[in-house]
Amino acid sequence: MELKATRFEVDGHVATMWLHRPNRHNAWTGRMHAEYRWIMAELDADARIRAVVVTGTPPAFCVGGDSEALAGHAARGSYDTGLPAEAATPGFGVRAEFDHDFSFHYGLRFPVIAAINGACAGIGLALALFCDLRFASATARMTTAAPKLGLPAEFGMSWTLPRLVGVTRAADLLLSGRIFTAAETAEWGLWNGVDTDGDATLRAAQDYATTLSTTAGPNAVRMTKQQLYSDLLRHDVGASIVESKQLINLATATDEYREGVAALREKRLANFP
Repeated sequence: MELKATRFEVDGHVATMWLHRPNRHNAWTGRMHAEYRWIMAELDADARIRAVVVTGTPPAFCVGGDSEALAGHAARGSYDTGLPAEAATPGFGVRAEFDHDFSFHYGLRFPVIAAINGACAGIGLALALFCDLRFASATARMTTAAPKLGLPAEFGMSWTLPRLVGVTRAADLLLSGRIFTAAETAEWGLWNGVDTDGDATLRAAQDYATTLSTTAGPNAVRMTKQQLYSDLLRHDVGASIVESKQLINLATATDEYREGVAALREKRLANFP
């Protein structure tokens, strides 16, 4: 695919992806959506990649849906994602619940880390909430945006936000659409790190991704991510324990496990295959 609204780079085991429409503050379009899914599918198929950082080309992360696209929805009186009929399906096939826009993040084998380096609104915030970890610039201005446009909560934010910050705080952000910052919400459990500015935020996210990709077994990370999101849906602690024992049994037969044990006994860093 020719990339016009996104770009990405690979450094070792870590890929960094930029939402890339800086002249529009990375406003979301159907083209950007299609490219984002295509890149994620490509990275998911690349065994070298163990973590992905998602950010925006400065000065913003993503200010939400492009205003021209929003006007088009109003003119039609209906919503159109703008996705092509044959859009890529990264993360699909793990669980039926994940075979949807943005919840597909839960089906990807690697962690996705959001680096919110600037303004983040609407669908941009929805995307960040579906990432596994989130780093944010203290001064980044954010909003769910939807109620001020006469819209309900979009793209699963009524599901993700309460699970991340609790119902009371989620209701505040979802019902009011007020602007908030990472500094204001630093203690809410929404962020893995809050940094001084956009550059520091991206560095922190990339450093975390590099550490994760070099110190944790990729198969272990994949299985643990699967457990984490399956258990959010399952609500059955017994089933979680049974599955964990089954997965442990499978893991003990792998080269990754043997290397991890060897490194522990030899008091060195593991070199996971």
